[in-house]
Amino acid sequence: MKSNKTLTLTQFSVLLAILVIFCFTPLGALPALGPIVATLGMIPVIITAQLLGTKMGTLMGVFAGLFSFIVWTFMPPSPIVAFVFSPFHTFGELSGNFGSVLISFVPRILCGTVAGFSYIGLSKVFPARNILCLSVSAALGSLTNTFGVMGGIWLFFGSQYASIFGGTMLFIIGTTILTSGIPEAIVSAVASSAVCRPVQMIMTQKS
Repeated sequence: MKSNKTLTLTQFSVLLAILVIFCFTPLGALPALGPIVATLGMIPVIITAQLLGTKMGTLMGVFAGLFSFIVWTFMPPSPIVAFVFSPFHTFGELSGNFGSVLISFVPRILCGTVAGFSYIGLSKVFPARNILCLSVSAALGSLTNTFGVMGGIWLFFGSQYASIFGGTMLFIIGTTILTSGIPEAIVSAVASSAVCRPVQMIMTQKS
């Protein structure tokens, strides 16, 4: 029991360290369209959920939300939209509010939850296709974050956000999904399979 807890804590700590690197350095952001960036921060959350379980993945999502909130508050990648993710920012007459906090935290938390539950469910349906289960659950977790963020923006700041870019929210959401959401989902699917499958094989041999 102590050995398993130590191993879990060690793995969680390593993934948390990777999350810190992705969130606080340029290594975790890929340029997309205009102020939009494709982030890699959900990959450690997803891998945690798949390797260590849904609860640990959800907890990692909490850290991802916290780090996102800190970044958008103190070092926003795109200052003109920082108010969307932090109540401490304004852009002209536009100000962040409690909805900004929800947008920073909730999608990240749900990413770990969805990735964990979907991996468990898919593994029961396709027990012999582990890579497929890893890839699909990773993509679902990543897309949960994308849709959660954009849905939150639409809910709390729809008209204001659309006015900044001079388009409709439907167009902005569609563009974001195409330019960052789908690439993030693909990268997450590849990364989770590449990391989780070998780790699972090693752990199976040791047990």
